[in-house]
Amino acid sequence: MRGVVSGSPVGLLLSCALAAFAAGETIFIHGADVYPVSAPMMKNVSVLIENGKIVDVGPKVVAPKGVRTIEGKGLRVYPGLIDSNTELGLSEISAERVTVDTGEIGEFMPQLRAVVAVNPDSEHFGVVRVNGITSAMTFPNAGGGGGGRGGGSNQMISGQAALIHTDGWTWEEMEVRRSAAMSVTFPSLGGRGGRGGGGGNPDFAVPEIFGQTSVGGFTQQKRNYEQQIAKLSEFFDDSRKYQKARAANTPGFVRDLKYEAMLPVLEGKLPLAVTARNATPIRDAVAFAEKQNVKIVILQPREIGKVAPLLKEKKVPVILGRVLALPDEEDDPYDEAFTLPAEAYKAGLKFAFGTFTNEFVRNMPYQAAVSVAFGLPYDEALKAVTLNAAEIWGVADKIGSIDKGKIADLMITDGDPFDVRTQIRNLFINGKEITLSNKQIRLYEKYMSRQ
Repeated sequence: MRGVVSGSPVGLLLSCALAAFAAGETIFIHGADVYPVSAPMMKNVSVLIENGKIVDVGPKVVAPKGVRTIEGKGLRVYPGLIDSNTELGLSEISAERVTVDTGEIGEFMPQLRAVVAVNPDSEHFGVVRVNGITSAMTFPNAGGGGGGRGGGSNQMISGQAALIHTDGWTWEEMEVRRSAAMSVTFPSLGGRGGRGGGGGNPDFAVPEIFGQTSVGGFTQQKRNYEQQIAKLSEFFDDSRKYQKARAANTPGFVRDLKYEAMLPVLEGKLPLAVTARNATPIRDAVAFAEKQNVKIVILQPREIGKVAPLLKEKKVPVILGRVLALPDEEDDPYDEAFTLPAEAYKAGLKFAFGTFTNEFVRNMPYQAAVSVAFGLPYDEALKAVTLNAAEIWGVADKIGSIDKGKIADLMITDGDPFDVRTQIRNLFINGKEITLSNKQIRLYEKYMSRQ
């Protein structure tokens, strides 16, 4: 049926219409203050958008005849914001399993791609767009932190996280980078995790409550940890054997999707994204990556001071979790999470922000704002939600700043996007202007207009 339609005049017209729609209209933003991120702010300049790309930026840019012009006097233009860890498009209502597509069953599932399961009609996309989030990393395992609701705690490799736009008719149209990271749950010895720490609270016997008894205490935990490390190492070794056999075209060679998916990791084209909150698991994860000669990104660290020299030396980027968060331990400073971005900056680390759940993605600009209030330079906070994120996920040639040739992911605001009072006047994704509406706005308008 598809072949018949595409070969007909109707199919040809439809294809042309879709191509024109995807390309976006030519738009001229005149006389605004532009914050490129990759360069200092430029006052009273213009931006020309054509075919979904930024064609030119500067004070002498001239609008072609007949194009749509947006008067930018008194307004600001910023690149669209990037959230570096979400479940957008994969999880709608966490309490309803049928709406959650994270955490597949299986210990090693590198062949799974989060992007193909993205639901473009998710209500979450509209909610985050109105606050300027134009792109997001979506992870296949509940935010990159564990086995997810379906996979169980023993899952080690959950699949490939994708960087997507927050608008599009299909997942193909939304993708920025189909495979941006391989999501790995690194083995842990456990121990104290505090509020959300992932290791359990000694004052609250969770394993015993759920029928999981601890036999042998620390000795048994260490034995289990070593067994898990050995199992993960074995999978990497098997992947390398497969890589060599494939390259040699060994007689009787049979392709395996799991090992095929590992090839970009082994070739250094795809980083491991590993959740490690405390110093010891961070060191272990970095040591494992170095031994395997693969790239790594650390997710949601909460102890940076002790491992900062190591991370800087090995050039390991980190994705910081929510700044508006409680301390991990009851005797930790109240501002532990607030000051972490400034600590990472002073240590010379490359970092970006992630919210790690769909619930808080809309508040990402304000998470960055709090980090500024607690010592992080403003320009660095802006980079952490734009250019730094694009560089970490390998798409800095496409998005993350306002530069010629890049995708036109832009927002026009009447003030600082980190200020809750600021309104976004216009939002562009792939050069297409997006209607700033969502479920909450529609309900508000519906009931306000009730007679």
